[in-house]
Amino acid sequence: MFTIRVQHDDFDLSAEQALVRARHRDVGAITSFVGVVRDINDGRDISTMTLEHYPSMTETALKKIVDDAARRWNVIDATVIHRVGELAPRDQIVLVLVASRHRGHAFEACEFIMDFLKTDAPFWKKEVTQDGAKWVDARATDDDARQRWEVK
Repeated sequence: MFTIRVQHDDFDLSAEQALVRARHRDVGAITSFVGVVRDINDGRDISTMTLEHYPSMTETALKKIVDDAARRWNVIDATVIHRVGELAPRDQIVLVLVASRHRGHAFEACEFIMDFLKTDAPFWKKEVTQDGAKWVDARATDDDARQRWEVK
């Protein structure tokens, strides 16, 4: 069972982990990644970040990423929650949880999901700093992280 949500509201890491544990008896590991809005980007203080998306397109992309991870590793359960709308520095922005029988599968699948989310999920970020509002460009480091998972 995989949970994919794109929402304005914050999420509760402990509650989401408890849901995963309650659904399965054979889980040996749950890994999690929580991304937060930075205070500073490229040397500029961030006052707010706004995330936009195309709803059905975004959920479809996230589901494909999680399905791809499940094909590569023994994923029993996964949760991806991504927030949209206006966020402040230090707000939680994304949660990735992966449950597996063994920690190695959970760690790798969690990292894979996050790397592909950064490059393949259609989100657009606009940061507001002392210099005004600016759309955030994709980072080469995100492309490099994703590329290491490519099957040759």
